[in-house]
Amino acid sequence: MTDPTKRKHGDASDGALHLGSPLARVDGDRKVRGEAAYALDAAPAGLAHGVLVRGTIGAGTVLSVDAASARQSPGVLMVFTPFDTPVLGAPDSFLDGTPGEGPFHVFPASILHWGQAVAAVIAETRQQAETAAALLRIDYAPGDVVPSILSKDAGPGVPVGAVDIDRGDAEAALAGSVFRVEATYETPREYHVPIEPHGAVAWWEGDRLTVREPSQWIDAMARTYAGWFGIPFENVRLISHFVGGGFGSKVTAMTHGAVAALAARELGRPVKVAVTRAQNFTAHGGRAATRQTLRLGADADGRLKAIVQDGESETSVFVPFVEQLNAATSVMYDVPNLRSRQRLVHVNTVTPAHMRAPGKHPSAFGLESAIDELAHLAGIDPVELRLRNEAGFNPQTGQPWSSRRLREALVEGARRFGWKDRPAAPRSMRDADGAFLGWGVAAGLFPALDHFGEAGLRVDADGSIEVLSAGIDMGTGTYTILAQAAADALGVLPGDVTVRLGDSELPSGPLAGNSLLAGVMTGLVHKAAAAMRETIIGLALTEQGSPFRGSELNTLDITRGRIHPTLDEGRAVPIADLLKAIGRDRIERIEDNFPAGTSAQERHRIMTTVAGLRPPDGGVSSVASWCAHFVEVKVDEDFGTVRVRRVVSGFDCGRLYNPHLAASQFRGGIVMGIGQALLEGGRVDPRDGRIVNDNLGDYLIPTNADIPDIEVFSVGEPDFRAAPMGGKPVGEIGIVGVAPAICNAVFHATGQRIRRLPLDIAALLSTN
Repeated sequence: MTDPTKRKHGDASDGALHLGSPLARVDGDRKVRGEAAYALDAAPAGLAHGVLVRGTIGAGTVLSVDAASARQSPGVLMVFTPFDTPVLGAPDSFLDGTPGEGPFHVFPASILHWGQAVAAVIAETRQQAETAAALLRIDYAPGDVVPSILSKDAGPGVPVGAVDIDRGDAEAALAGSVFRVEATYETPREYHVPIEPHGAVAWWEGDRLTVREPSQWIDAMARTYAGWFGIPFENVRLISHFVGGGFGSKVTAMTHGAVAALAARELGRPVKVAVTRAQNFTAHGGRAATRQTLRLGADADGRLKAIVQDGESETSVFVPFVEQLNAATSVMYDVPNLRSRQRLVHVNTVTPAHMRAPGKHPSAFGLESAIDELAHLAGIDPVELRLRNEAGFNPQTGQPWSSRRLREALVEGARRFGWKDRPAAPRSMRDADGAFLGWGVAAGLFPALDHFGEAGLRVDADGSIEVLSAGIDMGTGTYTILAQAAADALGVLPGDVTVRLGDSELPSGPLAGNSLLAGVMTGLVHKAAAAMRETIIGLALTEQGSPFRGSELNTLDITRGRIHPTLDEGRAVPIADLLKAIGRDRIERIEDNFPAGTSAQERHRIMTTVAGLRPPDGGVSSVASWCAHFVEVKVDEDFGTVRVRRVVSGFDCGRLYNPHLAASQFRGGIVMGIGQALLEGGRVDPRDGRIVNDNLGDYLIPTNADIPDIEVFSVGEPDFRAAPMGGKPVGEIGIVGVAPAICNAVFHATGQRIRRLPLDIAALLSTN
């Protein structure tokens, strides 16, 4: 059992492995001092500024744009409208790299959702651009609007056969069950709201485009820009050294980037387009609203016999995005009979997108809430019910788990939380002031994916050591864990290693999504550093000028950046001195994990499209991270308030590459889960689909005052079928199951079932 909260400062020097130790983040000082350069900090000479203009109808057509006054406004350089904006090219498909389907219209005249960008103004200053944008006069022909999944005009939706599941005979097994529960669970639209909004700074040098933009996938974004402007991929340089959070929202290039690059080309000078906080609610999609009805059946001992699931999720009127509602339902527990159906409801909204734990969060909300209802009906402790239904293998695929320590997380979490003292009956616990207390539990999972990539290592004669990758760090700790991985393999200290990330001119990096980057990149960096170590030792044995030339094979080692005979560290020579002695200015190695013989064209395809994603372990075993959350809430029924008082959460994420940073990720996910349970939800105007709370004053997210003590611990063990260095997904697992754990705790406190998020006063005070 490990506690990932213990923190170690500095570098170990006792020869112990660095990867796996809680080293403080190497980029922390730069961030604290304000020296970390984010994309929109870029201010090249001659910078102009652009602003986007949002449409004000939910559907219809732009008839005309009167831009005369805007163009005459002081400082204005250019105005783009649907009628005078150049049409861009069609990038290859994001799915598989096949040719794109038609040109990209930056500002189409057809309006498909409220807030759709319909124009842009470029001026000398941001203030001048905003002033001019307010002078635009836009005439519309409004159309019929379907504002949300709750609209009476939304209809039943369209079946999504690709995610349907039929396992056994669920209806018959349900009918024969001793205990049966049925309920409908709803989640609202949710938004990423990272601390760093979206935006881009772009400039051209001849036919070469440079873009500074926060990105979770450098190569995929660069591919889109190349397709838009009809230039070779290598002519696009995309730079994203630091990212202020993404949660899935910064994977693809968007309208603001197209405008910045297009205006920069037209004007022959750099252009910045910064998306406002309000525009971030409509410029890209958040999590889709969902609704699902679950019917669970169990025998007299509480063992699940059947689950029947019918669900709907929102999508836009033009893209069938699926928020998969059976992502957790189908694999969490040993259920021999399962039938799952999902429909897509097309409404006038921006296309939803992947958001932290896509599918898994709403799926777990429904499933873990229903499991709690079943436990109460059957009179079985909710922890015990989950343990009785442990899945010894993946019930959907039949594959063995690479590792699954959910049982350990539940048992140890219950011990740490004091679960044995929980009375079963609702409304049986009170605080000293008379308010009700409740204890709830829920579990979750996050399946793993693998990706391809490259990692470079460079050693200079001045002693500097650099790790090179186009992979990115969006605040999760990539800089730190890659320094640790390189240090272990090369035989140096993490402080001796500089990590360079987030530049398309560096070796190709994988997607920073699906919690996969850490597993892929630690393995690649370790591989590159190990190869560099062998290269240096080989040069020491063979090169003229080396003090070790002529030594026998396998007689040299590297420790703390010094090469020496294995049994005689007294003759150690710094690597830098060795390179100088043999006349080498620099040594570089690039390693990858592509199959042998993969062509350059195929490498490009799989590094810039989702075609490169694959199951770990070659699909032999099923790989996932697991969690169990225990929550205490305090409920004041007079005021309808709910406070989360403490959280204890256990995780099986395999080997933690840096327990301190992993604990930060776990807590961050839990904090977001608290927000989704109690605060977050997009509110839609039923007349036109406008998001009425598109700001952080009305779209509430947790603050420090909302967050209690959070204890996290790890029960994971190294899982080398999951990743070369033994880790499993960390970044997204923390959010899965938090909301149902809170709602289950509220039921224990009050006897009221909460089946719609976010929990509100009306729901708390209503009767079921």
